[in-house]
Amino acid sequence: MEDRIYIAGASSRAQTVKVYIEYLFPKTIVQAYLVSPEMNDNPSEVDEVPVLNIDVGLDTSLPVYIGTRGGNFSKLTAELKAAGFHDIRPVTVQLDTELRNAYMKKVFRAEGKVFRKLDDYKAINEKAVSCDAAIYAANSIHDGIVKNAYRYLKEEKLLQVGTLLTDERIKGCTAYDCTGDNISEKNQNFCELTGLYWIWKNSMEDYVGLVHYRRHFLLPENWVDIMAENRIDVVLPVPLYVSPSISENYRIRHVASDWDYLMGYFRTNLPDEYESALHFFEGNIYNPCNMLIARREVLDDLCSWMFPIIFAVAEHIGEKEDSYQRRYPGFMSERLITYFFESRKEKYKVVYCDKNFLC
Repeated sequence: MEDRIYIAGASSRAQTVKVYIEYLFPKTIVQAYLVSPEMNDNPSEVDEVPVLNIDVGLDTSLPVYIGTRGGNFSKLTAELKAAGFHDIRPVTVQLDTELRNAYMKKVFRAEGKVFRKLDDYKAINEKAVSCDAAIYAANSIHDGIVKNAYRYLKEEKLLQVGTLLTDERIKGCTAYDCTGDNISEKNQNFCELTGLYWIWKNSMEDYVGLVHYRRHFLLPENWVDIMAENRIDVVLPVPLYVSPSISENYRIRHVASDWDYLMGYFRTNLPDEYESALHFFEGNIYNPCNMLIARREVLDDLCSWMFPIIFAVAEHIGEKEDSYQRRYPGFMSERLITYFFESRKEKYKVVYCDKNFLC
């Protein structure tokens, strides 16, 4: 790794790339965050690292990592080349996965913990434990077109979410979140959580999971045997780092008062967990995307704990006009799921798994 680099972008993604690289390669220094000249709403610096326009006099011999959403790669690459840069390294899903895994492994080791991944386990006596399993892939009529080919595992089933809000039915779905005990009508706010609720209340398998139409766990074919034989309670996505903390990241990216109300709910209704939750959310690592695979009893424990919290917060906050921010129940649940399993790490055996992202 070079001694000096630039990172294109200055948002939380770019900041995360900086943390990964500087932690893994302590001798490497990020000289500056680089942004497009028209992006005039950026601060002059982030954590004492300057934020500079790409067209300002720069050392074009240095490599540049592009730490933004993939949709911005082409534009930034063109701007960087026009400015004279040649060594341009987009942080693709693959590179992000590599950096994230290496970072988490090193962090866990420093904290005296073991970073366990599903790939680390094997099933010696396949089918020694007889159990049913299903991973439900949440699909909506509002989903975009997926260009990447993906071969579903035999245990994956398509679950249409928000079904009560439309007469359309998605081809290939075998389950719908409007049947049985459901909250399908809340899908515009709760997103894939209407699917998680349906799984909790209506599915019957011994091992159950939730993924999305664009995001799936990268699982071995015999993942059920591995979980059963090794008594694994839950599989979560490999964590990611966010700055400046889990709580502040939420307050910056979403509506700060919503997070404050969530913490107020803990203080009033879950006083025994309030201090531990506050402390946890001052940290930087959480599991994204509301994805998991769990033993039936573990999923019951999680949902019985989490949904009353989400319902109470949603009842207080209500609807939002902004189509992105109205999804706050789903944004909160990502943090709550992480806290639930971290705060109960002595009770449940948790392992991690990489995920894909289909374009």
